[in-house]
Amino acid sequence: MQADSAGEKALRVGIVAGETSGDILGAGLIRELRKHYPSLVVEGICGPLMIAEGGISHVEMNTISIMGLDGLFGNIVKILRIRRNLEKLFLESPPDIFVGIDVPDFNLTLEKKLKKAGIKTIHYVSPTVWAWRGYRIHKIRRAVSRMLVLFPFEASYYHHHNVPVSFVGHPIADDMTVMSMSEARKCLNISDHERVVAILPGSRKSEVSRLAPVFTETAVRLHKQFEGIRFVIPCASQQLRTIIESSFGSCLPPSTYEIVDGNAQTILRGANVALLASGTAALECALLGTPMVVAYRLSTLSYLMVKTFSQVKYYSMPNHLLSDAPVEEFIQNRANAENITPAVAKLLTNTELNQQVRVSLESLLPSLKRNANKRATDAIITELQR
Repeated sequence: MQADSAGEKALRVGIVAGETSGDILGAGLIRELRKHYPSLVVEGICGPLMIAEGGISHVEMNTISIMGLDGLFGNIVKILRIRRNLEKLFLESPPDIFVGIDVPDFNLTLEKKLKKAGIKTIHYVSPTVWAWRGYRIHKIRRAVSRMLVLFPFEASYYHHHNVPVSFVGHPIADDMTVMSMSEARKCLNISDHERVVAILPGSRKSEVSRLAPVFTETAVRLHKQFEGIRFVIPCASQQLRTIIESSFGSCLPPSTYEIVDGNAQTILRGANVALLASGTAALECALLGTPMVVAYRLSTLSYLMVKTFSQVKYYSMPNHLLSDAPVEEFIQNRANAENITPAVAKLLTNTELNQQVRVSLESLLPSLKRNANKRATDAIITELQR
C-alpha cells in the first residue's frame, strides 16, 4: 500500500470485470472496501457501475464480454492484446491485490501470472468447474490465493480440491424485494384471476435471437389453449426490445403481450409461471419463488464443447441447489415449442404442483442471503493481512 497526502495508507486494487453481473458485484465490492480504505484506488477493466464508484477502467468492459466459442474466435486477437497490456501494467506497478470477477477464461490466466510474481489474487464467482471442464481445477489452484463463491456447494467442492475458498452468498438474494404475488400484480395492473406467463429469452443478443422464435411459438400455442392468457416480457435494452417486438408482434395480437423496460423482479413475482433462458434469471426467479420452465440454445460448436466436457445432469442453478430438482429444462434441440408448451401448461393448470414448486424454491432465499458485499470484502481484507 502507498501513503496518500494525509499519510493514510491507500489500498490499490487491480480488477477485471467482463459482464453486467460482474459490474454489479464489482460496484458493491468497491463501495464496501472504501469504508475500510477511504483512499482506495481501483483500476483495470470496470463497468459503468464500478466507474461510478470510482473505478478506473483502461478498456471498455464490453470488449471482453464474449458469449460462446464462436464469439471468442472473432475477437481472440484483441482480447489477448488487452490481457497482455493489463499483465504488463500490473507487473510493472503491482497492486496490493488483484480481484478477477467472473470471466474465468480471461482472468485465470492473468491471475496465474500475477500470483507467480508474488501478487495476491482473488477470483470472485466460481467458474462452473464442478459442472464441466473439471480439469481447470489444477489451473485454478495455481492461479488464485482465494476463491470467493456464491453458493455453498461450491465451497465444499473447493475445500475438497484444496483451494482456499470463502462462501459469501449471492448479492441477488441480498437485494431481493419481498413482495406478495398480489402486490406485484397491482403494480403491473394485472388482476388476481388472470393467467400470466413471464417470458425472459435472455440478456444477450445471441441468446434472444435463438430463443425468441421458440418462446413466441410457445406463446402462440398457449394463447390457443388458454383463453385470456397474458404474456409479460421484461426487457433490458432497446436492442433486445426490437428483436422481441419483431418476433412477438408478427405472431400474437397486441392485447396478449406486453414488453416492459426492466422491472423483471416484479414481473416474475406477479406471474403464475415463468419461461426463461437458463442463467442468472433462473436464480432470480427461484429466489422469488415463481415456478418456471427453463430453455437454452447455444451455437452448435459451443454446445458440442459443453456436451464433451459436461459432468452434471442439470443446467439451471435452482436444480443444482435443490435436491428435488423442481425446474424442467429443455436444452438445444429439445428447446422447442412442442416440448415447452405442455411443461408450461402443466404448471398453469396443476395448482397443487405449482404450489409444491413454489414452496421448494422459496427455501433458497435464506441460504443465499448473507450480505455478500461485506463477506467478500472481509475475505479480501483477511487475505491482505495474511
